[in-house]
Amino acid sequence: MRRGHGDFFARPRPWQHGGQFYRKHASRNAFTHVQDCRMTSMTKACASRWYQRWVDAAPDRPARVARLAQLSLARPDFGALLDSELAAGIPLPRAMRRLRNLLLAGLIRRDLDGLADLDEVVTAMTGLADFAIRTHVQDLMAELVAVHGTPIGAESGRPQDMMVLAMGKQGGGELNVSSDIDLIFVYPEDGDTLAGPGQRSLSNHEFFVRLGRKLIGALSEVIEDGFTFRVDMALRPNGKSGPLAASLNMVEEYLIVQGREWERYAWVKARAVTGNEEDIAALDAIVRPFVFRRYLDFGVIDAIRNMHAQIRAEVKRQERLHPDRSNNVKLGRGGIREIEFLAQVFQLIRGGRDPALRERSTRQTLRLLAERELMPASTVERLLDAYTFLRNLEHRLQYLDDAQTHTLPPIDADRETVARMMNLPDVPTLLARLEEQRAFVAAEFDDMFADKSAPATEERAELEAIAADPEQVAAIEAHLTGLGYADPGSAAQRLVATWQAPRMQSLPDASRARLLALVNLALPQVAATVREAGVGSHGATLGRLLDFLEAVARRSAYLSLLTEYPHTLVRVIRMMHASGWAATFLTLHPILLDELLDDRGGIDSPEQLAASLDARLAEAEGDTERQLDILRETHHAQQFRLLALDLAGELSVERLADHLSALADVMVAATVRWAWKTVATRHREEPRFAVIAYGKLGGKELGYVSDLDVIFLFDDEDDMAPSNYAKLAQRFITWMTAHTPAGILFDIDTALRPDGASGMLVSSVAAFERYQRQSAWVWEHQALTRARFCAGDAAIGARFEAIRDEVLRQDRTGREAELKDEVLKMRRRMHDASPNRTPLFDLKQDAGGMIDIEFMVQYLVLRHAANYPQLTANLGNITLLRIAGELGLIDTERAAAVGAAYRLMRRLQHQRRLQGQEARVEHAQVAAQAVEVTRLWEALFGTAP
Repeated sequence: MRRGHGDFFARPRPWQHGGQFYRKHASRNAFTHVQDCRMTSMTKACASRWYQRWVDAAPDRPARVARLAQLSLARPDFGALLDSELAAGIPLPRAMRRLRNLLLAGLIRRDLDGLADLDEVVTAMTGLADFAIRTHVQDLMAELVAVHGTPIGAESGRPQDMMVLAMGKQGGGELNVSSDIDLIFVYPEDGDTLAGPGQRSLSNHEFFVRLGRKLIGALSEVIEDGFTFRVDMALRPNGKSGPLAASLNMVEEYLIVQGREWERYAWVKARAVTGNEEDIAALDAIVRPFVFRRYLDFGVIDAIRNMHAQIRAEVKRQERLHPDRSNNVKLGRGGIREIEFLAQVFQLIRGGRDPALRERSTRQTLRLLAERELMPASTVERLLDAYTFLRNLEHRLQYLDDAQTHTLPPIDADRETVARMMNLPDVPTLLARLEEQRAFVAAEFDDMFADKSAPATEERAELEAIAADPEQVAAIEAHLTGLGYADPGSAAQRLVATWQAPRMQSLPDASRARLLALVNLALPQVAATVREAGVGSHGATLGRLLDFLEAVARRSAYLSLLTEYPHTLVRVIRMMHASGWAATFLTLHPILLDELLDDRGGIDSPEQLAASLDARLAEAEGDTERQLDILRETHHAQQFRLLALDLAGELSVERLADHLSALADVMVAATVRWAWKTVATRHREEPRFAVIAYGKLGGKELGYVSDLDVIFLFDDEDDMAPSNYAKLAQRFITWMTAHTPAGILFDIDTALRPDGASGMLVSSVAAFERYQRQSAWVWEHQALTRARFCAGDAAIGARFEAIRDEVLRQDRTGREAELKDEVLKMRRRMHDASPNRTPLFDLKQDAGGMIDIEFMVQYLVLRHAANYPQLTANLGNITLLRIAGELGLIDTERAAAVGAAYRLMRRLQHQRRLQGQEARVEHAQVAAQAVEVTRLWEALFGTAP
């Protein structure tokens, strides 16, 4: 040991025992230190005892700190600063510690003088930690390679580098000034070092374990200049009992087999500080599916609730044992950790489906929650204010003695110093502000994480007893009678049947308990919903709900969602009461429960939707299966929002059809764009290809379950064009119709293309024009009246519209009888193909129904568009009837009456389909309207329909 070292370690050092010596004597000498410091400096940094001691230890330090503190320290040139320390001829570990102390002194000065904000402080400390790790790893790696040779992967044969993963606040770029750093060491492959002459080979595992040990020592060993960072390795696989360094295969096996829920929370912030990009990407591919589930994982709320309860219990235990450790701003009630939990619960729930939420920074994650309307912007703003206040306070507690502390000091003088550091007049004001911030955070935390399962009331105890012995049907019936069920006997039988179903009996106990709690909550709500609506059946609504719960019973995430957000269960019940089709749709796509979580209201504009959909598809580029699911999930979510507005009475049938048609246009356009990218032989980046919509989509009268009538056109002289666009059309149909875990998008019908099923799947624009002029049947021109450009190349769309106008505006004078005859023959064929063998009126097919109205409009367009070109505008049947009346082509009053009949029949059809029923009603409901339609038909065609 060199001379003087024994004396050095014999003396009390702040980094050896957390500044206890100085706190013990603070009341005696704090004022003197501050007074001495202020005699030589005008900075408020003198409030820090550590700063006082450090600047007083060498005459050049005040000037060095003053120079450093002149500019922002968010991103200083660490390399240049380190070089200036190394110039003194000292070893790298000492130089790094001196750099750390200089930076800390500069940050204390800038922060307490009001020159630095929280972001500068945490960014600077994170940057120093990253720099120290990289610098030491490079130095130590060279040292070990010189002795043992380069580690080589047994499978790849490539040289191996260690990935040092920064966890916790360093991983999130928000490191404390006196925090330890949480690290994990990972290497790519097992193998051995390639030893040369005089070198001793090691296994890759042993090599990287040694490298890890040396790195920990280089960072944390206490020497004459202190330490750089304390290092905590407890987050590694298997914790303190696990190997210091793990291969990628070891990490993967551990996370799959043993990874625990709290480790998902920890790995959210994992960030590789060293390593090559290929290895980091391989690690990310392992970690990402462990942390971020592909479904909406609401079960994580309960997991975090339990984890937080354990943390709080430990904090309370420590406070009981050490009363001086109360007011923990990190782990205490309403503290920093609760804000972090509030941000990360959304990441763990939704990060698998929204990559943007995989952000590591707590502050940035909170801002994203506001942007995505997952948390009110006002709440986010207050949480950010609280986070800034608590982190600033935490730093000032640590500034006192460079101690890793998170609690207010027990000594009054120290509390006064901290209050002044916070620019507050006294300790009572500090405590009041602290309580204000913590109260808000605690309230938000409780709102998110309070246990919302049904309380153990007498009513629930009764249901639990019934569930334990389902033979007690009479008891269930009595319970339902008390709730006001109209047919309690049938409802009771249905409950028992559901509970005794094999699927329910095989559920884990936890899922059965959660399901029972949901049923307990639902039964009175079903009664209340029927009572409020004034119509409908208790039994039907309960049956739909039980079908749904049985379908999702094994998906714990959905049971968790309904448990954690009881208002969502209420919305589910109301929707299922209003619409049998909605109940079936939700049962098929339970992921749509997410849409009922809040009152986001309305739907995205087509432009917004197209942009967000394109961004999500771009993130999944190369993963066609995921892209198909994204298309379906997006479509179903928007459709579900429309359904909610529809059931609330906020949309007319016409407005709903407009929205559904615009939504389909967006999905078609996105499918064309991204399916083309999968055509390996494509000859250009942007296809000269267009989708033309016919039928319901062409007329913008799409319903919830309508299929799409489309044809495909191209305009491209390249030799590869016909084959490539045929591939694109086939791929388009596959992307639309394929059954994936998210369902299907649309059924596609291409029968209206030139020459029908025997024709080419894709036509050139020229061939289409030639066919329409020379070969098309009258019924094909009828179909053309409802056709429009839907998606793809806009120039092709414009050419199609011009061809359509020209064809529809042909002068058919002299061919009126032929036109009438062709229209009547097609109408008879359609009627004969769909006979109605019920006593009810078929709103679509029967005489006087909707198809008759559509045929009359098509006839009027083909007969008169040559003289009245405005009839070729794609304006919908009701508007075209009104225009025909205004032009004197039909009686104005009759035109209005038939338009009103069409509107009524569409509304009735829509209502029937919402209940999952066929579009047939009692004749009396539409008798007067059918008469008006029949009279106009007779006026146009001279015969009854």
